[in-house]
Parts: sequence; structure tokens; C-alpha cells
Amino acid sequence: MEPTLNRREYVGTLAAGSFLAAEAQPTNAATLPFQQRMFHKGKEPVSILGLGGSHIGAKKVSDADAIRIMRTALDNGLTFFDNSWDYHNGRSEMLMGKALQDGFRKKAFLMTKIDGRTKESAKRQMDECLLRLKVDSIDLMQHHEVIRFDDVDRIFAADGAMEALVEAKKAGKIRYIGFTGHKDPAIHLYMLEVAAARRFVYDSIQMPLNPLDAHYRSFERKVLPVAQQQDIAVLGMKSLSSGLILKTNTVTAKECLRYALSLPTTVVITGIDSMEILQQALEIGRSFKPMSTDEMALLLEKTKPAAADGMFELFKTTSQYDTTSTHPEYLGGESARTISMTAS
Repeated sequence: MEPTLNRREYVGTLAAGSFLAAEAQPTNAATLPFQQRMFHKGKEPVSILGLGGSHIGAKKVSDADAIRIMRTALDNGLTFFDNSWDYHNGRSEMLMGKALQDGFRKKAFLMTKIDGRTKESAKRQMDECLLRLKVDSIDLMQHHEVIRFDDVDRIFAADGAMEALVEAKKAGKIRYIGFTGHKDPAIHLYMLEVAAARRFVYDSIQMPLNPLDAHYRSFERKVLPVAQQQDIAVLGMKSLSSGLILKTNTVTAKECLRYALSLPTTVVITGIDSMEILQQALEIGRSFKPMSTDEMALLLEKTKPAAADGMFELFKTTSQYDTTSTHPEYLGGESARTISMTAS
């Protein structure tokens, strides 16, 4: 399932004319509209950058500042909002719910995620998401943190989480279904394989995409081409490798975002926890122009030594970022008890 093109050919294919970018841009980026790409097989426009729910719910961000950041983002065209049932014990969703009041909901493409692997736990978590977000319908619901092969089997089992999501979609509670994970591209491919065997096609797939990933357990090399073949919207995350990539002293934050946006992504989700960071995101979203083939190749060459052994992508090589390992009860049912006993 891996692409047959060599590295230079592959990068060239991604960078060459895949996306529309203004050929002649005004000097003042603030005069440009926030760029969009099409979600759900080219039917629905979304902003090319997404506001990350984890950062907006952090303790250091006050309620008032979080609401101000989110509403300013929406007013300026950054419309894709990411969240999850487990972010900060629900604070992220509750803050987002407040921000979406007073007419702001109609401006947002709202995505959140659930951890439950059983039908019962998934349904309960979805209902809690709806209450916290203060909405009747969520645009995109994703299976969160698919980081074990067993997660896939549990999701598609009888009385598994997929049954709950399909029923919720039929009931109008959610519009689209996707999944996310950060551990191993092989698990993403297994998720797609099992889905295909059941004649189910995901609307979206979320994965780490950054200049380090291209060299180690690469989602870009192994999963991205398959998602393209199946016309599944790609949501990029961890473009800065949870901030660790900057410690390599090989790339800047802006280069990392520009790299991820230059891949065939629909949205790249980024952490925004201050008005200053929001303004930087707005500037990138308005003035973005895809990297050339040579620019991408040079960036990959610079980051190759730092990418060895995943030392700067700890979400792949450690359990440090695995919420459901720390809280197996989030998975629900017998699986949570089994994992808990194993861990002890």
C-alpha cells in the first residue's frame, strides 16, 4: 500500500499545483481572505487551519480569553474547530460551547472526538459532547486515539462504538464520521482495511504530519496516499511534533505549518492559546503558498538526522501522549477492565 514513487517524485507530486494559491498577493496579508479547502469529497468549504481544542482549554487560558480567541478566529475565517470529550476533563468543550453562542455556531465547522470503544460508552460520551458544546448536531465526530490494533476490533465489534456513531448520524446528531491516532501508520491502515471489509468509508482521517514524520514510521508515506485514493479528508496534526521539533534547531514553527499545509491535507490543526498565536495563524492562513519541490526536499534533508528513532516524536515511541493508557476507563466495557488489570 506504500507509494511507488521515490522521495523526490513524491514530494514533487504533492507540491506541484495541488492547491490554489494567489499568484499575486497584496503586501498586506490582512487584506486577504482566510484560505479554504473542500471537505467531504469537495462539497463543503473549511478553513485550511483548525483551532486545536486541547490548547484552548489549558489552565493558563482564562475563560474570557478563550472565548475571545475563538470568536475572533471565527470572525476572521478560521472556522474549523477541533475538540475532544477528554480534553481537560471537558473544559475545552464547555468553553467552546460558550464561544459558539450568540450566533457564532453558524460560522463554525465543529469537530470533536470520543474515546469509548463500546456502543454504550460511545453513546454516553457523544451525548455529553452535545451538552457541553450546547449544540443539537456536531459536524464531525471522530474515534479518538486509535493507537492499538485492538481499538479497531473493538470499534467494529457487535455493540461496538461504530454502531453508536452510525445511529447518531442517522438521528442527525452528527454529520460525518472519522478517526484519529498518533502511534503507528500500520494501525491507521488496519482501521481502513477493516472499514473496507465492512463496506464503510470514513469521511476523515487525522494523523501526525511534519518534516520528522516523513523519515520515521511515516504517516505521510504510508497512510496519506491511501487516504487520497479513497477520497478521505486528511486532517493533519502535530505539525510541530508537540513542540519538540523546534528543539532540533532545524526548522521554524512557520516552516512546519507550511510543510504540513503543502501536503494534500484538508485541514492542519494547530494549537492556539493566545491572541498573539492566533494572529500568526491568521497571517499564515491568509498568505499561505505551497512549498516548492526543492523547498520541501531541502527541509526533509535538514530534519533527517533529528528524525532517527523517533526521539522527537514521543507520541509515537512512548505512552506520554496516550490519554486512554492513563485512563483506560474512558474506553468503556470489559476492554477497560482488562487494560487496567494488565497495567497493574
